[in-house]
Amino acid sequence: MTAIAHDQLRSIVDRIERLEEEKATIAVDIKEVYSEAKANGYDTKTLRAVVRIRKQDAAERAAQEALLDLYMSALGMLADTPLGDASVRRAFGYDDDRRKAAAAEAPAPGPEEAAALAEIADAMDGIAAASGDTAH
Repeated sequence: MTAIAHDQLRSIVDRIERLEEEKATIAVDIKEVYSEAKANGYDTKTLRAVVRIRKQDAAERAAQEALLDLYMSALGMLADTPLGDASVRRAFGYDDDRRKAAAAEAPAPGPEEAAALAEIADAMDGIAAASGDTAH
């Protein structure tokens, strides 16, 4: 190894070691901030999730949330949410009387509204078919 290559290698290793020390110092600082947050009554696990989510761009975040909702729905974990409750009521016909009464009072949709409603219904049918939901 030439003297120049030797000096260059030593410089690289020195820089890496210095950065590793800085990284360790920053990790200690971050830990102290989480300790301060915990002392003030904040849930550190939730704070870590917020920090992780804020690092994502909007599209990545939306895709992850949609996938999480899909998995939770597939496992029946949305039943305790307002959306899940509405889905269960609809699937078992609990809201049929209320829906029929509201439909009777509402004016008939125009052609554009009817087309939009048909597109929504088709999309919902596609989602239900893709998830294996036969109740829809």
